Amino acid sequence: MPELPDADKAGIVKGTYGSLGRHLGFISHFSDLRPEDIPNLIEVVGKKQNFDPAYAEGRGVLFFTGHFGSWEVFSLLPAAFGYEMNILVRRIDNPLVEAFVDSLRTRFGAVTLGKRKSGRRLYRILKEGGLLGILADLNAQHRDGVFVDFFGVPASTTTSIAKIALKTNTVVLPAFAVWEEERGRYVVYLEPPIDYAITGDRDRDILELTRKITETVERYVRKYPEQWLWIHKRWNTRPEGEEGLY
Repeated sequence: MPELPDADKAGIVKGTYGSLGRHLGFISHFSDLRPEDIPNLIEVVGKKQNFDPAYAEGRGVLFFTGHFGSWEVFSLLPAAFGYEMNILVRRIDNPLVEAFVDSLRTRFGAVTLGKRKSGRRLYRILKEGGLLGILADLNAQHRDGVFVDFFGVPASTTTSIAKIALKTNTVVLPAFAVWEEERGRYVVYLEPPIDYAITGDRDRDILELTRKITETVERYVRKYPEQWLWIHKRWNTRPEGEEGLY
């Protein structure tokens, strides 16, 4: 966002750490929460308008979000929704930390699936009409991503969401947990499904769906820039022959 004045940039930097602190503080209370507490802590917008019709189709719903606001809020949604939620995660290398974090994520009925060993299970969940959540905003290595513009700069972006959606013909639904200061709570915004086509040109279909997903992430980051994890080197992987940005 080079067009912003320096004072605005400094405000985003400060706000980013404030957002992370709030996120961590909120997570630290997960072990004390009861299911009946959750509706008073988070608000879900768009369930009746966008989620319910999508779920009723029976094709499965693939939620995508980013490291934005309080992304761990999605592990609370089973209690708010009344449905089982499956969440794709990268297991933490330290087994003790992983066991602790997983106990928080699964406390209210969410099921965590490790990225490395869950390929077939992901497809089965969606083909059976289930729910799956995936984070869509991390830098991808060349073998795992395609380059699409993010803030006007080509960013290597995971193709996993597009590949899963195209193979299962599932509904792709944007979902973002935003801290709304005026409401004093996190609000989960469920947007209308992303439109995509299965044309028979697999590479083109993957690129086009990945582009639309990335545009949605950018829209939220532009609206609430301090709530995104800017600390991550999102543009780290560069096209062949291009100099690194960091």
